[in-house]
Amino acid sequence: MLEGKTGIVFGVANHRSLAWFIARQAHRHGAKIQLVAANERFRDKMAPHAEKEGIPEPLICDVTQDESIEQVFEQIQKETPQLDFLVHSIAFARKEDLEGRFVETTREGYLLAQNISSYSFVALMRAAEPLMTAGSNALTLTYIGSQRSVPNYNVMGVAKAALESTVRYLAADFGPSNIRVNAISAGPIKTLSSAGIAGLREKLDLQHVRNPLRRNIEGDDVGKAAVFLLSDYAAGVTGEVLYVDNGYHSCATWA
Repeated sequence: MLEGKTGIVFGVANHRSLAWFIARQAHRHGAKIQLVAANERFRDKMAPHAEKEGIPEPLICDVTQDESIEQVFEQIQKETPQLDFLVHSIAFARKEDLEGRFVETTREGYLLAQNISSYSFVALMRAAEPLMTAGSNALTLTYIGSQRSVPNYNVMGVAKAALESTVRYLAADFGPSNIRVNAISAGPIKTLSSAGIAGLREKLDLQHVRNPLRRNIEGDDVGKAAVFLLSDYAAGVTGEVLYVDNGYHSCATWA
């Protein structure tokens, strides 16, 4: 489905990262992949997994710094004149801002979550635009906490709501160039980011009881759905949030 395409995947941290499941599935479906990690520690964790799949060692990018973003895309441009897809799987909030009452979120914590979790997608797309052509596309990751108040998700839910709105505005910006922008809203799954959310274990325990498919989401569920959105099979899909949560979002009862 992705033969001959080149993509860059931001946000790999370890082998449980949704970014990694997406990158691995895209690579197995024929795409040439470049991974990007936030720092040396994550790069070193991912390097052996990438090597095993025949994917180059991750580059490093601090998405809070425009200079770092520019440097990464300069490196990418040396390797390829065209970018067929970009995956943004980046989110962060301070642990103390994911506990207690949302109203207690500090100004600094609020801005930090928005900067890393939402604005970074804008910054990456601006940098990627010169390498994108008609038929290119971008994908980001969100969660139902953007639409509902989920206990202990707090400021991250607000950041994800902003991210979903960002998808729609970017889709409008890039649409005239036939460049698509979409999001996947994945069900609860244990990743490095989600591990910092109190009550995750309880949420996972409820999933196989509450969702229509009666099972928890797996990383490859997200990876395979991403392959569809990144491929030409989704040529008419943009500005969309695709729920990959075993139907959980459609249920009347949830927790």
